Amino acid sequence: MREEDAIRQLQEGEDTARRQAADLLGTMGGARAEEPLVQALRDEDWGVRTIAEHSLWQIWCRSGEAAVDALLQEGIEALDRKAWAEAVAKFTRVIERVPEFAEGYNKRATSYYLMGEYTQAIDDCEATVARNPYHFGALSGEGLCYLALRKLDKAQEFFRRALAVNPNMPGVAQNLAAVERSLLAGGNGSD
Repeated sequence: MREEDAIRQLQEGEDTARRQAADLLGTMGGARAEEPLVQALRDEDWGVRTIAEHSLWQIWCRSGEAAVDALLQEGIEALDRKAWAEAVAKFTRVIERVPEFAEGYNKRATSYYLMGEYTQAIDDCEATVARNPYHFGALSGEGLCYLALRKLDKAQEFFRRALAVNPNMPGVAQNLAAVERSLLAGGNGSD
């Protein structure tokens, strides 16, 4: 099946066909598949929404260069081992090799966040979203950074932006609700 056929099936098919199309787009889709998959995050069928989210992550983790994708995977493995500095170094190499590859910045932002380097993480989240405005992971990550910095108004903004793209993130919705309660209770947004 061609990408355009899978997109059409995702948009017009029955539940099972939409699920299959969303899954196929994750395997073989490119940038053209992103917007339809983002739209599918609001599908009436839970399965379509779940598969669409997974497929977006699959697409986002493909740079178009096998060696860069392998380097990205090495960085992810370093993250899994909690080898933060090694992960930063790997993701920096990814960025140097393919500067327009948003996921290199996003994964480095995650590394910086885990290191407590929130300002650097925010910079990389911004770089991610500049390259991929649908990147709900970077938007929610930026919200977490602002939450850690006690800049509640900014955290609220980014949690809302993330949920506007992908409303299927209960953890982000919980963080948003907690921030909003705090702001209502008198938090000025920059404690």
